[in-house]
Amino acid sequence: MTKIREKAMHAVFLFSACIAIFGVLMICIFLFAEGIPALREIGVFKFVFGKVWNPSADEYGVLPMILGSIYVTAGALVIGVPVGILTSVYLAMLCPVKLYRIIRPLIDILAGVPSVILGLFGITVVVPAVRSIFGGWGSSILAASVVLSIMILPTVISVAESSLRALPTSYFEGALALGATRERGAFSVMLPAASSGVAAAVVLGTGRAIGETMAVIMVAGNQSVMPSSIIKGVRTLTANIAIEMGYAAGLHRDALVATGVVLFVFILLLNLLFSALTRRRER
Repeated sequence: MTKIREKAMHAVFLFSACIAIFGVLMICIFLFAEGIPALREIGVFKFVFGKVWNPSADEYGVLPMILGSIYVTAGALVIGVPVGILTSVYLAMLCPVKLYRIIRPLIDILAGVPSVILGLFGITVVVPAVRSIFGGWGSSILAASVVLSIMILPTVISVAESSLRALPTSYFEGALALGATRERGAFSVMLPAASSGVAAAVVLGTGRAIGETMAVIMVAGNQSVMPSSIIKGVRTLTANIAIEMGYAAGLHRDALVATGVVLFVFILLLNLLFSALTRRRER
């Protein structure tokens, strides 16, 4: 009876995995089937490295959106990743139990806040702050980076904390026995030992930031021009698709699908890069 149950559950798990793989394949087929003809008609080099996006004149260059996505995501990582990792170390190694019971639920609540709410927070708080401190319109790369850094915090904290807690407690206890302080043991022993998990947290945070749409639309300025300053407005790849897909038709619509192809390939290359770096570090 036990063997029958094990085989049945094995079949269920295999079926679930096949569904996930099938879903990814269907997305890939749709994107490339719809996007490659547009890339062929416009020209891959002209599409990827073109600096002008003007559908009314049949000019489709996504380089401003690519750079906008990179700058906004990089800004979010610069702000959010250090805060997230430091928070995860504190929660896993240094936080008192009573305080942990307060902070951990608050982080879980932050993870459940809809992106449109964070976008409203960005419009009413972050954008005016950027405008008053740095000048300009306020809707900018900096404002979008701040909002996205808040959005990726729960992901980075949760994954990094789980990695730290998965380590044997003997690592930390051994460091304390050798005379290290709790802080030194956490940062010099535990954090390097959990480097693969921390790298996974950064990857997931990067994917969360680069794939965000609504909040970025609300605070980034949505200007399809080459980025020139962190206090200037930009448009990301996701925002470009969301803003124009509702009324696009013909080559314009196909170009937006091709934008999705560029975004898909960009995220794939990013994940492969992080995977290669993690494997190299483990060796």
